[in-house]
Amino acid sequence: MGDQPTFTLHVDQNKYLPTDGREVHAVLTVTSSGGAPADVSATEAAEVIIVDTSGSMSGSKIRDARQAAATAVETLREGAYFAVISGTGSAKVVYPGGGRLVQADQATRAEAIRAIGKLSASGGTAIGEWLKLAGHLLSAHPNAVRHAILMTDGQNNERDSVFESVLKAWSGKFTCDCLGIGTDWKTGELRKVAEALLGTVEFVRNQHELEDFFRRIIQTSMSKTVPDLALRLWVPQGARLLFVKQVIPELFDLTGKRVDVNPLTGDYPIGAWGAEEREYHICVEVPPGQAGTEIRAGWVKLVRPDTQHEYAKGNVLAQWTDDLALSTRINHRVAHYTGQAELNDLIQDGLSARAAGDVDGATARLGRAMKLATESGREDTARLLNRLVEVDPGDGTARLRRNVDKADEIELDTVSVRTSRLRKSEEGS
Repeated sequence: MGDQPTFTLHVDQNKYLPTDGREVHAVLTVTSSGGAPADVSATEAAEVIIVDTSGSMSGSKIRDARQAAATAVETLREGAYFAVISGTGSAKVVYPGGGRLVQADQATRAEAIRAIGKLSASGGTAIGEWLKLAGHLLSAHPNAVRHAILMTDGQNNERDSVFESVLKAWSGKFTCDCLGIGTDWKTGELRKVAEALLGTVEFVRNQHELEDFFRRIIQTSMSKTVPDLALRLWVPQGARLLFVKQVIPELFDLTGKRVDVNPLTGDYPIGAWGAEEREYHICVEVPPGQAGTEIRAGWVKLVRPDTQHEYAKGNVLAQWTDDLALSTRINHRVAHYTGQAELNDLIQDGLSARAAGDVDGATARLGRAMKLATESGREDTARLLNRLVEVDPGDGTARLRRNVDKADEIELDTVSVRTSRLRKSEEGS
C-alpha cells in the first residue's frame, strides 16, 4: 500500500455542551496526498463528453463547442476510456459507437476529433436523456473514476418528473460537472444535476473561453486516483445525525444521500479523489447528559464502499459541563462555515424573491448577504452582489438596482455555493 494516496481526517469542534445541550457540531477536514505520480496512470479513468447540439447552439456557439470538445479529447490521458455524446431532444454517441467507450490513443483521439468536427445544431434539449446515456456507457467501467462533462446553453424540455427520475436513478453512479453558456439556461436545472452527481456548475460568461473550461475540468478529472469514496458515520443509540454537508470547496448537502450500513451507521458518498482537501460540517443530536459525562457522539471513517478499505478515521466527542466559559466557547471553523451556508441561503432566497417580484424580500435578503459577504472576506461575491443591490455606507439601507444584466444575476447564482476557507487570522477556538 506504500504507493497509495495518503489520507488524513482531522476533527475540529468544541466538544463541551451545557447540561441541557443536545447539538454537537464538528468540521471534518479530509486531506489526500493523491499518491505517487504513477498512480494516476494506473487508475482506470472513464470520461463522457456531452455537447449540447440543440438548435439554439447554431452559429458561433456550435463552433466554439466543437473546439472545446476537441480540446477535451486532446486533454484525456493516454489509455483513458471515453466517448462523445451529441445532445438534442435525444442523445446520440457520435464517437466511438457500438454502445461502448474506447481507450484514448493517437488514433482514437484523431477519429473523435473528426467526428466532433461534423457536429451541427438542431432540435431540442433533453438533459435527462443525455445523462442516462452517459450513465449506461460509464456503468461498463465500475472500477474506474467515472466522470462526465456536460455543456448546454438552454433549458431542459423534459417533464420535471422524467428529469428527476433520471437524476435519482444515476445519483452517486458517476460525477458530472456542468457548464452553462449564454443567458437562456436555468441555473437551478444544472444545480440539480450537480447535486445528484456530486459535480459543479459554472457559468461561461464569454463563450470563446469554453475551450479553457473544458481543458481545466478534464485535467482535474484525469488527476483523480481513488474512485467513489464515502464518509461512513456512526452515531450512538438514541442520537440522530441531523445533517452532513460539504463546505469546502463548494456547499453540498449530503444528508439525503445516505446509504444505510446498519441502523446506526450510514455512508455518505463524496466522489473520487486526487491530491486535494475538502471540509465537511456535521451535526449530531444527542440526549442531554450530566455535567462531567463524556461520550463519543460520532465515529467517522473514510472508506471505499466497494472494497471496504478504510483510509482514515476520527471521533466526534461530547462532554457536558456546567462551566459557562467552556460550553459557550466559539469554534471558529464551525462558526465560519455556518456563516457561509447562511450567505448562500440569503443569495438563493433573494434571487428567488426578485424573480417573483417581491422587491422588499429581495432587498432585505440581498442586502444582508452583502453585509455577510463583506464581513467574511468574500470580496468576489460582494462585487457581484453590488451589481444587483446597493447599500448606503452611512445607514446601511439597501435597495435593488434597476436594469440588472442577466449575466450578472446568473454569475452570482452560480458562485453562491462556492465557499472560502477560514483565514489564518481567524483560526483557533
